[in-house]
Amino acid sequence: MSTDLPTGYELSTDPERLDRALVHRWLSEDAYWALGRPREKQERAIDGSLNFGVYESASGAQVGYARVVTDGATFGWLCDVYVAPDARGRGLGTALTAAVRDHVAPFGLRRIMLATADAHEVYAKVGFAPLDDPGKWMALGAQ
Repeated sequence: MSTDLPTGYELSTDPERLDRALVHRWLSEDAYWALGRPREKQERAIDGSLNFGVYESASGAQVGYARVVTDGATFGWLCDVYVAPDARGRGLGTALTAAVRDHVAPFGLRRIMLATADAHEVYAKVGFAPLDDPGKWMALGAQ
């Protein structure tokens, strides 16, 4: 898959290539939005999503992850975007987000949503913006 990842990294949407145990550890132990997420729930999330892994080209080690929940036609939810702590600061988060955006562009989705508490600048670099009218959006479940 062609992307503009920094030199020495590659992206794959092959779910067989994911290090599922590592992704679970990252999210359940270090990601504020998924702390304590059970492994079985993470497995179901992976199985029901379009997954993106970032890997070191030389070693094949996974250093990043993101997934999109989508119907492939009208809507997508970008979530679980994570870059390993020792790989941060190299532009991988922005490059991963741009690769996700570009991968789903041919689907013609009307909207791709995400939520973040601390990475607004990463997502803004690839075109995400705050909602014009957040008052018309609602959610069912934990806020």
